[in-house]
Amino acid sequence: MNLNTVHKLLLDNAKTGIVLLNSQLRFLYVNASAEVLLEISDRKAHDLFIGDILKNAEEDIGEMKTAITKNNSLTKLRAELNTIHAKKLVVDYTVNPFEENGETLALLELNSIEQSQKITREVSLNSAYTTTRELVRGLAHEIKNPLGGIRGAAQLLAQEISDNELIDYTKVIIQEADRLRNLVDRLVGSRKPLELKEINIHEVLERVRSLVAAETLGKGINLHCDYDPSLPTIVADSEKMIQALLNLLRNSLQALNSPDVDHQLGEIILRTRITRNITIGSKFFKLAIAVDIIDNGPGIPQEISETIFYPMISGRPDGSGLGLPISHGIVTQHGGMIECECKPGETKFTVTIPIQRNSQFSISKVQQANELK
Repeated sequence: MNLNTVHKLLLDNAKTGIVLLNSQLRFLYVNASAEVLLEISDRKAHDLFIGDILKNAEEDIGEMKTAITKNNSLTKLRAELNTIHAKKLVVDYTVNPFEENGETLALLELNSIEQSQKITREVSLNSAYTTTRELVRGLAHEIKNPLGGIRGAAQLLAQEISDNELIDYTKVIIQEADRLRNLVDRLVGSRKPLELKEINIHEVLERVRSLVAAETLGKGINLHCDYDPSLPTIVADSEKMIQALLNLLRNSLQALNSPDVDHQLGEIILRTRITRNITIGSKFFKLAIAVDIIDNGPGIPQEISETIFYPMISGRPDGSGLGLPISHGIVTQHGGMIECECKPGETKFTVTIPIQRNSQFSISKVQQANELK
């Protein structure tokens, strides 16, 4: 591998958007992160003037030109830029001029504020989830011990009495103890290792869709599928992914079924797409699969929008607050992430799972990561 190839690999795996400009502010190179930010490929951007890609940015472009002319570094915080595709960016950027073979070039570094906040939220959520999970597991242990004693005592008591009415009372005690134990088990989640193999995400989604299709009949709710058939396989536990996506889909269905919701027609969309150059936690992935579950329901109450993936948090009076945390745990086990975007009339949950090039190597790595948890 030659040095130029190594340099390109390093730049393309950088999380910061990096652009190489000549003295006339024309693009010479755009790394993978900058391609995502600017919504243009390195090939298409080559030799374009920066003003052809960043619209209505005359002031910023003028300052960059001055910095290059005077050979001074320039840093600007929270700059608002608009791309050729009308995408609004809020970035911190730095321009560093330098000489190469008698020619003045400049390195433009773009740090997306939104991306930084997104990474911070995901890391914070994972940390809080891990802490909460360990707390719940400890609490579950303390609850299940006396529950077992109560259940055992009720069984012994049932053997010693002959009054049918009193026996019915012992049955109630046993049933309620079992119900509480099951609730605790759901809170803790399964410790069973993932059964990883290559799966087609659309087969999983079709299974999930078939499980809830009957629940939409006669309720004024349409369930649409918008799949990208070109998606490759992913490394995952099929049954666990079914559970995670089923929880999310049922969450949308319950939101539309709420008696407080007034809609002419409820719609839920299952959508799959490829996503490129994405950071999950602290890891960068060239390719990933994104599964969107979108509904036109009332959305998530503002007061719980930041805590919906924590146990026992629910926006519905009859909700258990367990579905979303379970889904989050499963997706995290797979090295992926769940995001939620909510605005009036639209709630979107996005599950992102990395596409692993070497399946056997990936299975081994995910298993090792889960063993450390």
